[in-house]
Amino acid sequence: MPATGQTLALAIGLASQLLFSSRIVLQWVQSERARRVLVPTLFWKISLLSSFMMIIYGMLRHDPVILAAQLLSYGIYIRNLQLLGEWRTLSGWFRAAAVSFPLVMLGWFVLGNAHFSLRAMLHTPIPRGWLVLGAVGQLVFLLRFVYQWLYSERRGTSVLPLGFWVVSLAGSVLILTYAFLRLDAVLIMGNVFGTVVYARNILLLRREQAA
Repeated sequence: MPATGQTLALAIGLASQLLFSSRIVLQWVQSERARRVLVPTLFWKISLLSSFMMIIYGMLRHDPVILAAQLLSYGIYIRNLQLLGEWRTLSGWFRAAAVSFPLVMLGWFVLGNAHFSLRAMLHTPIPRGWLVLGAVGQLVFLLRFVYQWLYSERRGTSVLPLGFWVVSLAGSVLILTYAFLRLDAVLIMGNVFGTVVYARNILLLRREQAA
């Protein structure tokens, strides 16, 4: 990747992780105040924006692990906003952009350009063992939202149960290992902080259940 592409990827990735971290801080602070795990609507809105940026980052890094995981997560974030009844309150322009922009970027990615292309990603130099580790980590990380989604669908509202945080912690540790192998500062920054928050939420939920 050209130096300009690397700089662009790093800038987008760091901005995305900063947003991801801000949503966790928001959720963490509100939960600490209430002494129980809460999930504000803003958590899902920030998640959606952050995920879109990470989709672009995955393309720029030609990283199939990041790209695939974020595409799936993106749809789950939208669904959670729908379950909370917030999706319809967003402007029609925002909803149209939220659905169309990732599709446009994917089309551009398939066609290819100076910064990213599907062909380059298919010939990635990432060792296969690393890819397997990263894929397993992202799969575990993604399953937390599949679990959360099914759990929320049964209750008709968006909820983050204990199992969500347990799976989040396990997936984060695996992704963090992959990030260190890849020397990916963006993934390292996002997951080091995340593991602390996930562990804290598990503790809060266990205290809540015990009470």
